[in-house]
Amino acid sequence: MTTTPITAAPAPANPVLRVPPASPAAAAAYFSASLAFHADVSDVAAALASGGDPGFVVLDSRSTESWDQGHIPGAVHLPTALIPAQAEELLDKAVPVVTYCWGPGCNGATRAALALAELGYQVKEMLGGFEYWAREGFAYETWEGTRERDADPLTAPVGADDCGC
Repeated sequence: MTTTPITAAPAPANPVLRVPPASPAAAAAYFSASLAFHADVSDVAAALASGGDPGFVVLDSRSTESWDQGHIPGAVHLPTALIPAQAEELLDKAVPVVTYCWGPGCNGATRAALALAELGYQVKEMLGGFEYWAREGFAYETWEGTRERDADPLTAPVGADDCGC
């Protein structure tokens, strides 16, 4: 009887390339679609600060307690559970809506965006949510008034108005 010697298992593939990247055409389609569904905090802040009509409304989908703790100035407060009953009273279907919730670890803005889309609204989700709004140093309102914190150097450039991306 002949035995086959045991050899070492082949080295695992690089974990990044274990699944090969998509084709350039598939990647372009995916990233283009992603931009149609998402906006980032800096872009939302810049549009709101431009002085004119930004062309969209910002919607905070969190609870009243969360809203009182801090929210984006000018945002509409409409908790996700109330969207089906109250969206038409507060929002114009001709105006796109940008939803946000707490932050990247929360999918509340996604659920709110889905609820609005199902009602016929054009909608985007703001990536980073309220957490990144505050971390990037943008002013926010609380039940006590307007607040602002220093920008976190891990989320926003120090000494610049724009990250350049």
